Amino acid sequence: MLLQLLLLLLLLLTASTAATASTAATDATAATATAALLLLLLLLLLLQLLLLLLLILLLLLLLLLLLLLLMLLLLLMLLLLLLLQLLLLLLQLVILLLLLLLSVVLLLLLLLLLLLLLLKLLLLLQQQLLLLLLVVLQLLLHCYCYYYYS
Repeated sequence: MLLQLLLLLLLLLTASTAATASTAATDATAATATAALLLLLLLLLLLQLLLLLLLILLLLLLLLLLLLLLMLLLLLMLLLLLLLQLLLLLLQLVILLLLLLLSVVLLLLLLLLLLLLLLKLLLLLQQQLLLLLLVVLQLLLHCYCYYYYS
């Protein structure tokens, strides 16, 4: 993110230098440098988006595994309830059932935490997409101005 901000600052300095330059060679060099910086920034943004999407995919897979584990724990809890009816060891089974309920609650809290993390990543993805849109629009404006004034 810091590299992107530095590239945007360099881009703005290059654009302001290009606006004050007087020769055609300087304008062409500044326009080429600006376009190269914009393309580099676009490449960095696309790479960040790819990494962010991979991270979201990994989190979704982890969420699926946790849901499967939660289903297994719920099935185990049902089995323990049947054993409770069959056996007379009521106290031990009640303690085990309470421990399983605690693990289910902890897993639900973990799922909530993962969902919050996923929401945070989606917000970050939205910010990255808006930044990408800004860079693409700036690149289009640069190309339009370059071809309009040349």
